[in-house]
Amino acid sequence: MKPFDVYPLFNITPVKASGSFLWDENGRQYLDLYGGHAVISIGHSHPAYIRRIQNQLGQIAFYSNSVHINLQMELAEKLGKQSGYPDYNLFLCNSGAEANENALKLASFHNGRKKIIAFTKSFHGRTSLAVACTDDTGIRAPVNANNDVIFLPFNDIQALKKHMDETICAVIIEGIQGVAGVQVAESGFLQKAKNLCEHFGSVLILDEIQSGYGRSGKFFAHQFSGIKPDLITTAKGMGNGFPVGGVLIAPKFEAKYGMLGTTFGGNYLACAAAIAVLDVMEDEGLVSKAQTSGEYLMKSLKKLPGIKEIRGRGLMIGIELHAPCNVLRKNLLDKYGIFTGSSSCKNTLRILPALNIGKAQLDLFTQALKENLTIHTQTA
Repeated sequence: MKPFDVYPLFNITPVKASGSFLWDENGRQYLDLYGGHAVISIGHSHPAYIRRIQNQLGQIAFYSNSVHINLQMELAEKLGKQSGYPDYNLFLCNSGAEANENALKLASFHNGRKKIIAFTKSFHGRTSLAVACTDDTGIRAPVNANNDVIFLPFNDIQALKKHMDETICAVIIEGIQGVAGVQVAESGFLQKAKNLCEHFGSVLILDEIQSGYGRSGKFFAHQFSGIKPDLITTAKGMGNGFPVGGVLIAPKFEAKYGMLGTTFGGNYLACAAAIAVLDVMEDEGLVSKAQTSGEYLMKSLKKLPGIKEIRGRGLMIGIELHAPCNVLRKNLLDKYGIFTGSSSCKNTLRILPALNIGKAQLDLFTQALKENLTIHTQTA
């Protein structure tokens, strides 16, 4: 047996990681500016993170949600405090797709409706309803087709107003669209979505799976708009590599036994990892550091020639060039040992480093990009 061949792979085999760096089997060092799809929030192999998981592993690693798991309460209290949502409830699961599945299901339980509004270039996951709300027919199998999902132009207030009515169950929006090439949800758009959902009794879901956990310079990217969604989904940076996801649930939602469930979600090790992430974020001031570092990097990038547009907030940055960037991205990896991310916008590099990355590492990237942009511009 061998792995199912669904991933295009770099010819690199990492064997060690620390902070913002990886090392392959040959001892070559790489600067990680992608964090495995924005997963690495507090840096690879953070000592406090390792210590917390090791200590937990020596006590109890797993039991199901049929018993009291005190770490779930500790995690919920710390997440509520740091995120600014202390009055919300937390449902724990294993991934971002699961978080969105459960949020959409909870919305439908709440108002008894089926229709969902999603947006162009969205990405909400690869499972049944999450992928139905994802604007990518290439990853949506026929069995995932759902005529109750309406796709509208992102950031288009008039289109949203036109399609909102009493039949809409939920509106699901990414705080910042990641796969689309780092497209920021405008404050006015989010505020209008909130108002319309309140008016029609629909549920507003903010997908903060990639844009949450401090990456934008606030705990959640939607907090720049001053709104409070009904449901907030999170994952990726939540566990710094350990599989964990969650749904933050407004007080108006009534819980009933059996309406949601999970075997592995909220297990001891997952909670230990997530608590360690929150502790490090608080101790090291990583939310404000992400904002400061992001501003520093974007200011440096704006001085470079050959860039069409720089988008993003904090350390979630899209660099759009005037031509496809696949060759440039490969050269950054092969020649300079720098991991960057791609997007559905073929001209856009995604930069998603650990929130505690240093300015020296950001300068390494800026210099490497500067050297390559001249070549890229000449061949475009």
